[in-house]
Order: sequence, then C-alpha cells, then structure tokens
Amino acid sequence: MTDGILQPRGSRPESAPDVFLRGGRVPGNDAEIDVLLADGRIRAIMPSSIVRPPATAEVHELDGRFFMPGLWDNHVHFTQWALFSRRVDLSGAESARDVEGLLRAHRQAEASGREPAGGAIIGVGVRDGMWADPGALDRHLLDRVSPGHPVILASGDLHGCWLNSAALALHGLGDHPTGHLREDDCFAVLSSLDDVPEKLGDAFVADAAAAAARRGIVGIVDLEMRDNLVDWTRRIAAGTTALRVSFGIYTERLEQSIAAGLRTGDVIPGTNGLLSVGPFKVITDGSLGTRTAYCFDEYEGFEGHAHSRGMLTVAPDALLSLLERATGAGLTPAVHAIGDHANRLALDAFEALGRGGRIEHAQLLTVTDLARFAALGVVASVQPEHAMDDRDIADRYWAGRTDRAFVFESLRASGAALLLGSDAPVAPLDPWVTLAAAIGRSRDGRAPWHPEQRLAFDAALAASTNGVAAIGVGLPADVVVTELDPTDAAPGALRTMPVAATFLAGRPTHLAL
Repeated sequence: MTDGILQPRGSRPESAPDVFLRGGRVPGNDAEIDVLLADGRIRAIMPSSIVRPPATAEVHELDGRFFMPGLWDNHVHFTQWALFSRRVDLSGAESARDVEGLLRAHRQAEASGREPAGGAIIGVGVRDGMWADPGALDRHLLDRVSPGHPVILASGDLHGCWLNSAALALHGLGDHPTGHLREDDCFAVLSSLDDVPEKLGDAFVADAAAAAARRGIVGIVDLEMRDNLVDWTRRIAAGTTALRVSFGIYTERLEQSIAAGLRTGDVIPGTNGLLSVGPFKVITDGSLGTRTAYCFDEYEGFEGHAHSRGMLTVAPDALLSLLERATGAGLTPAVHAIGDHANRLALDAFEALGRGGRIEHAQLLTVTDLARFAALGVVASVQPEHAMDDRDIADRYWAGRTDRAFVFESLRASGAALLLGSDAPVAPLDPWVTLAAAIGRSRDGRAPWHPEQRLAFDAALAASTNGVAAIGVGLPADVVVTELDPTDAAPGALRTMPVAATFLAGRPTHLAL
C-alpha cells in the first residue's frame, strides 16, 4: 500500500497469449506506436511498423485508436449494482405522488405478465431532498399501493429506505410509525435484499462485470456489506474473471478477518491473482440526501429538530479503537465521512493513530482540514458524479457552504492523493461518467457548478488508474483502447466515450476492434 492506495501483493493473474497492438496512439500525440503485451506485462512500446510482431502473438490493428491505462472504480457496492437494473427505478420521481404512480404502474405490469411477479416489490433511486412533500412518502402510502404485500424502497444514496406495513412486519418493525428507516436500521434491511439465490445473484454479477469491462474498467474496490471474500472467491472460480477485485471488510467481520490473517494488499490464493484484500471500512455518519451527514451547522429548515446537524454513527473513541485494531493487524482503514464535522473527527482519529488511510466521500470540509489529508497521509476517495446529483440539494441544505463542498481541486492542490469512484449504485459504474463529472462539474447542459473545483484531465485520469498516468514498459498489461482522444473530448462527450478494447494482464475482457 502506498499513501492509502491499494497495491496488491503476491501473485499476478495468469497471462494470456502474447498480444501485439499495432498502430495506436497515446492521447494528445499523433505519432502511431505498437505495443506488445506478454506475460501479463507491457513488454515493449515502439514506433509503429519498426518490427514485426512475434510469430505467436495475436495481432490487433488499432488504426489510430488511443491507448490508456486500465481504469479503476475505487468505491462500489457491486452486488447491489448488479441487482439495481432488476428493480423498480424511481429515480425520476419528483414527489411521493410520483412514487405512488410508478409503483401502481409496476403492479399493473405484473398483473399483465409484462413484469415478473412474486416476492417483495423493491424500488430504488428515491431522491426526496428537493420534494415539496418528502414526509408524504410513508408506510400508509405504500399500503395503499400494495396492501398485504411487502414493499421496500431504497433512497438514491442507500442511507434511507421506506417500508410498508407488510415489509415492516417481515423485518420485526411492525410498530414503526412511518416506515422511513435511516442509517443502521436501513442498512440491515437493504443488506437482506441482496440475499437472492446464489446462482442467480452470481449470474447478475457476471453480467455487471462484463459490462464494466466494456467501459474500460479493469478493477474495482468492492465495499459491499457482505462476506466479500467468500462471494468473490466463488465467483472467480466459476469464471467471473473480467475484473481485479479488492474487497472491503466491515466491523462485523473484523475479528474473523484478523484471525484469518488477512492484510490489505494480500492476494487471495486460488483466485488467479484477481482477488486481493482491500480496506477496513467504517461508516461514521450519514449522507447529504438523507440529511444525516454530520455537520457543524444545522441543516437549512431543520433548525431545532432532532439530528438537525446530522447523525454521528460511531463515537470518536470507538472509531480510534477500531482503527487501532485494524491497522495493528495490517488492514488499511477507509472511513466514511461526508459532513464537515464527521471529516474533522475522522482526521482527528488518523492523527491520533499516527498512520494514514482513506476517507471515503469527504464531501464537505472546513478550510483548515484541507491540508490535513496530505499531512496525515490520508487519501481522499471521492465520487465526482455525486456533485452533479447533489448540487441542488447542497445549495438548499448546505446554503452558504457549497464553496467547501466536493472540493476536488482544492484537495489536489493541497497535496492530497485522490482516488475516484462511483459509489455504484448511487451513481453509475462508468469511469467516463466519473471523469466527465470531475473535469467538467456539469451535466445535462447546465452551467458548471463551482467550476474552480474542476480537475485537469491528467489529474482525474491518475486518480482513476491508481496513479498510473500513462502506459509504460514493465507495467501490468491493463490497457484500454478508445475510439476517440479523451484529451480532446468535451466533458459531455466523455460520458459516452466509445471503448474499443479492454485488456487485463494482457487478456482481452472486451474486444470490439
């Protein structure tokens, strides 16, 4: 591990036959080059047509396409992402009434056979932060849609959920007055929804992994709240080999993981070098969308209410104790902190610990805390598309403070190391969406939001490749080939960047040349 960036130790994936990529270009350069991938590494880079390819190599003509290092998503919840498209999409709802209409349409589609029936109705993507009537979404509205049949709706940020009476009874919460659960209560319910039949769930995951490879992803940090070691060992053995996976560990499995001798960066035997131990994850506050991110100031409109400054879910002393236990066993900490007070406390814990790690999200920061990331060796693991999703709700609930929100460029300029990710399914698992948000700070034709926090392309790319700025001889043969020069593309065009090929350790995981 270097500065909180995960570096797998041990074996590397078994390599594919040699691959010779002829006539490609490096972004920003018109000169064509040839690249040899062999034994899992980039073995040679040379001017095009200088030498013949090895007789045993697979040759691919690139016709001027562009080489890039393979891309990583440094924060995903992969099982939930794989299941996301199989659930009722409520992201377009602008009111509780809209949710009711979408759910009724789903029930009608079930009745007509256009949608599969059976099991709980699970909706995803609810974003109520800008609604005029957020309190109108409750168990009683959901009972009207589906009396006697469980309904569970997840918020877009996964920190809140809504249950009808049948679902509340199923989860032992029948006396809950509203059916609106937040933070730990919500996590317990949402985690149970991932327990689909093993073969079916693994098939969904394999599909999602292949889709990620088609977008140029070679690796993910999976922070799912599951036994990720067991899940991914099984999946890789069954043939899901399109991605490198670094898996997170939560408090519930900390002692079990320590007893097993797991250390961040270790490669798991028997997984062909694809699976490695990732960070120890602790969630210390909530989210902006659920108005539970822990802040110094009260949320606009919630003054004087309970939790008007958000929710701190792990006390400072308990956090430090957990970090000491994890780091003492060789596990790198990754602390979820969104509000400025939560970030202050997380940085305080790292300072007391005397070791670095990661802070996940780091969405709202005080000016005095910016420089502490670099000084303490704490990596900022951020999700740029969240800034696009949350710009309006931040303007509403963090009014007067958004100059301190999603401050990617300020973090970089302060010397902090950055990692970029999606937090899928909160945002799409698509590195080009992530890059476009980081570079452009805009979407849907709107003016850039706090454009002073835009990252330069090179900085955003390095944060999406774990520090690999460009392909180079001796590096792992994790390579992406794009149809267009990404350095010339406007941020809007980056979102739909066509990817021609993806290679992992020299093995094609996507090929459309």
